[in-house]
Amino acid sequence: MNFRTTVKRAQRLKQLHAEYKPLVLPTVWDVWSARTAADAGFPALTIGSHPLADSRGAEDHEGQTFEEVLAAVRPIIAAVDVPVSVDLEAGYGQEPADLIAGLTEVGGVGLNLEDTVHSEGGRVRSTQEHADCIAGLRVAADDAGIPVWVNGRTDLFLHAENAAEVLDEAVERLRAMEQAGADSAYPVGIQDDDDLLMAVTGAVAIPVNSTAHPVKHDLERFRRLGVGRITYGPLLQLAMTDAMKDMLGPWGS
Repeated sequence: MNFRTTVKRAQRLKQLHAEYKPLVLPTVWDVWSARTAADAGFPALTIGSHPLADSRGAEDHEGQTFEEVLAAVRPIIAAVDVPVSVDLEAGYGQEPADLIAGLTEVGGVGLNLEDTVHSEGGRVRSTQEHADCIAGLRVAADDAGIPVWVNGRTDLFLHAENAAEVLDEAVERLRAMEQAGADSAYPVGIQDDDDLLMAVTGAVAIPVNSTAHPVKHDLERFRRLGVGRITYGPLLQLAMTDAMKDMLGPWGS
């Protein structure tokens, strides 16, 4: 994809976040799912690490190399005419500049970066360390002249036995990511907790991303709670797996 097209798609993704409250980005994993979602009218998409790995027979949690991920997402991004963001997990051990260069070379204009470093035993980065990673991505994107949308993810709620007990720490982390240049913040694992969602959406000025299930959740509820961005993570693929089993079941032995 040429530089001008990539810049235009990045600018469009930023515009969409301002226009939609919330912006729903279906999480896709191959050319077929991407084209299906785009044809359904969605103006932007995201590629999830978990469904991408499942579709390729690989493990999530950085079970693929950065080069393998780039090779897999290139044809997906090229198959649609809408902006596409890519889940880059914890960064595959790459420097921020290399992540931005690789992502934009294949036409990606947004990314997730999480704070669980699976290649290092699943340790969680400190607040400052993760903010520094986000800041590095922001500088690299600015240097490249492409306004890549950076979705800073934290897994603090996901790892906690009681999510409410880590709210203050999570808010501190979200604010640090915002100050470091993140365009949106993604606190994973609280999509079913109204109080926690309201707390985090009220704590930062940037859009808060929530995971959602395309069948079990209600879009208006997320809008009411102040969520600015919605992605499906692995839940769209899982919902389609359930539907496929229901359809095929009567035909099986």
